[in-house]
Amino acid sequence: MSEKEADTSGSLVNLAEARLGASVLHANDDFFAEKENLLKPEKAIFIDGKYTDRGKWMDGWESRRRRVPGHDFAIIRLGVPGVIHEVIVDTAFFRGNFPESCSLEGAVIPGYPMTDDLTSDKIVWTEILPRAKLKGDSQNPFKIASRDRFTHVRLHIYPDGGVARLRILGEVLAEPRWMGRPGSTVDLAAVEHGGVVVACNDMFFGSRHNLIMPNRALDMGDGWETKRSRREGPDWVIVKLAGKGQIERIVLDTAHFKGNFPESASVCVGAFGPNEDPSKAKDTAWSNVLPRQKLTAHTAHVFDDGLATHAPATHARLRIWPDGGVSRMRLFGVLANDGREAIGLRALNALPAPDAQKALLSTCASSTWASAMVKKRPYKSLDDLVTKGRDAWAKATDADILEAFGAHPRIGEQKPVGHATLQSKSWSGGEQSKVTHASERAKKRLAAANAAYEKKFGRIYIVCATGKTAEEMVAIAERRLKNGPAKELKVAAIEQGKITELRLRKLVTR
Repeated sequence: MSEKEADTSGSLVNLAEARLGASVLHANDDFFAEKENLLKPEKAIFIDGKYTDRGKWMDGWESRRRRVPGHDFAIIRLGVPGVIHEVIVDTAFFRGNFPESCSLEGAVIPGYPMTDDLTSDKIVWTEILPRAKLKGDSQNPFKIASRDRFTHVRLHIYPDGGVARLRILGEVLAEPRWMGRPGSTVDLAAVEHGGVVVACNDMFFGSRHNLIMPNRALDMGDGWETKRSRREGPDWVIVKLAGKGQIERIVLDTAHFKGNFPESASVCVGAFGPNEDPSKAKDTAWSNVLPRQKLTAHTAHVFDDGLATHAPATHARLRIWPDGGVSRMRLFGVLANDGREAIGLRALNALPAPDAQKALLSTCASSTWASAMVKKRPYKSLDDLVTKGRDAWAKATDADILEAFGAHPRIGEQKPVGHATLQSKSWSGGEQSKVTHASERAKKRLAAANAAYEKKFGRIYIVCATGKTAEEMVAIAERRLKNGPAKELKVAAIEQGKITELRLRKLVTR
């Protein structure tokens, strides 16, 4: 690669990288070679003449020869959740013992289930790679068409055999709540949050992707290092931030770079659209945040005083003079409102249909409404989401409306009368927060209003409680008790619509 040439290839992240926390949780058989070998970062090797008490030593996962019907499989927890674009099923050195074919499934699995749960019917698996032929001692790359977001994958091999390495290449799509509450300071460059190094002018000795990996570097090879350029410089690298935001603190770590650290460095930022290439942008498109600063060997340099304020940015560019190595770059900042919105929308749009249905049910517990909303994806903006939610609710039948009411607690209580998700229970508590601090007299009046309402209409009193005091909700209930059943159902449905709109916004921007 020439000094002027930008490396913009390979921007996908290996979601199954061990240093991101990926792990092989289960394999139904790894008699000859351990399942953990699948995720080793280094290329597989072959040692002629090396054997174990079970047979030939192989650097990969290898099951025994099947003598009964069926096939073998392994379940992998991704280090970070994401959208998978390509899978590499590497059969290096497996020549007479590679599987005839393979397939891959994905799932969204919360928490840390035990093996019995992982292999049970509780898990909903989605096929993302139909059964495909494999070649021995080959990389075997496969493109993935699905654009759903997954946390786990299940690799099937038919009927048995050995796979040296598994690489799951894609875009990180972290949980929006990992970005903290609005106004929180987070590392906008971190790979686990969705940052990605999209371009650099050189990475002769160390990959550019190391720059935003978790933790401090293990050694000099675990950083971004350019060759000796024999010129004035600078060398550079560009990071797409996890979300549009403003940087408030920068850490440039030269850990392990002692005789080859850069003499100095600077950081600038810019805002670019999805179809723009920041590596080709003119210098005038970038705003300087950290002016050129001297660096020292094997040091985590922290810069917060004197950083220039800037408009919300989507990308950051690190420049080093004249060349050398930087192990890590941290860009701590605050997401802009539209940056947070974009992250939440991407996550909702990329959920597999059953998981999207579950998320939407937390905003409105009508299964018909939630199913209709799943089909209306992708949502282009938060306003688009709210508008589609309003349109779908306008088509709700009486049965749909009553089903949605069943997920609410009585005003002043915490326990839902019927079904409810954990998220909707949490939201209900926040929406009724003013009732908690009401006087005992007001609480008694509210309980009496609830009882009178239920006696007349045969269902709980529904009102958009956000921002309302107990006294206000009592007054509203007393007015609505004068309505007839048909009119009151329509009024209550309007209140449910208000609640749904507020929760849809929370779902995306929380």
